[in-house]
Amino acid sequence: MAIATKYIALKTQIPGPKSQAVLQRIDKATPRAVAVYAPLVADRAHGSLLTDIDGNTFIDLTGGVGVLNVGHTHDKVRAALHEQVDRFLHTDFTMIPYESYVRLAERLNARFPGGGPATTVFFNSGAEAVENAIKIARTYTKRKGIIAFERAFHGRTLMAMTLTSKVHPYKAGMGPYAPEVYRVPFPYPYRCELGVGEVGHECDERCYARIEEALMLQVAPEDTAAVIVEPVQGEGGFIVPPKTFLPWLRQFTEKHNILLIVDEVQTGFGRTGTFFATEQSGIRPDLLTMAKSIADGIPLSGVMGRPEVMDGPGDSQIGGTYVGNPLGTAAGNAVLDVFESEHLLAQAQKQGEHLMRRLNQLAEDIEQIGEVRGLGAMVAIELVTDRTSKTPDPDLTDRVLKACMQRGLLMLKAGIYGNVIRFLAPLNTPLEVLDEALEVLGDVLRHEVA
Repeated sequence: MAIATKYIALKTQIPGPKSQAVLQRIDKATPRAVAVYAPLVADRAHGSLLTDIDGNTFIDLTGGVGVLNVGHTHDKVRAALHEQVDRFLHTDFTMIPYESYVRLAERLNARFPGGGPATTVFFNSGAEAVENAIKIARTYTKRKGIIAFERAFHGRTLMAMTLTSKVHPYKAGMGPYAPEVYRVPFPYPYRCELGVGEVGHECDERCYARIEEALMLQVAPEDTAAVIVEPVQGEGGFIVPPKTFLPWLRQFTEKHNILLIVDEVQTGFGRTGTFFATEQSGIRPDLLTMAKSIADGIPLSGVMGRPEVMDGPGDSQIGGTYVGNPLGTAAGNAVLDVFESEHLLAQAQKQGEHLMRRLNQLAEDIEQIGEVRGLGAMVAIELVTDRTSKTPDPDLTDRVLKACMQRGLLMLKAGIYGNVIRFLAPLNTPLEVLDEALEVLGDVLRHEVA
């Protein structure tokens, strides 16, 4: 049953004729490895709304895959970019520095989880931040081993791809991978994957024991430079670990004199209701990676950490031509201005509460929603064939997402089974926009499971 819409406005079938023409050009001009997800071509976007070249307006809850926490084309960010374009575009900061880089580093250092002094260096992408965090950890510790987690996603460059857990589509045929990377389980409260029986405390403890065992079975602690972890697994399925997990992991790494790297590429910049998700655990990491929403779509990433650890590499051991580019740092400072002036953290918390409440209400009617989970505005639903077996249902997930797209709602999936629908709306999305999106999602789900 069609519902009345206020924000969604569809003028053609999806894809429209103009989008179809460009999509055909994409097929001829680009390799299949960059095949597009949505059969539409963007023309303009603002806030949570995107309009394609055929004049169709969608509610966009993809957030540029977590990049747009302050929304498409925020006025403050656009103004900062226009001003910077008129001044200069490039120098290479290590050749001729500029103040916006320094100011952004200072402002982020003040937000380092756990407090205390910190320094920051900027790069281009999340994967590049991860690669350099590993370089920093290895040069500081003089060790090589890196422990990563099952279902982790850390990027697509060589080291980042090695740390990433999911084989298809990210790793298949891409080997050999970087050496000295060791894999351990990540607690998944909805699914106990360790053969213990019931999900709960017993499963968590077994997971922790398996991590301890890795230092006997896989790599010695004196050969281990760092453990790298996402506070909430993103591509892995928006998996929120138990509250005990990060504090336990911090104790584990400190006991064995191993560095702790927290990957906040997707969880950072307010997505979980605090500026960095790590803040909610009360721990202080050694290194932290950030990207995605740091600059509202301008390529920029960073590594932040304890000064003595960050000074592990020598002069010019890390860097790059475009890293910390002037447009990115200008946008990054504007993003922080938005957080401060619009109280985005409070908005993220409110959005998360609203989504959890509405989705749990929807789950009361739809057996195939196995779990509603999230932290702050990092919320997802996991679709299953039934709640008893918890069998993942990726086919239903694909049908739902495609039908939502045809109805003017753009969303993404996640999880190693491809059965998780995730919400990445800008944090300042009006609740009435979210409500319209949820009405569409609910209507589609009811139709698909009927």
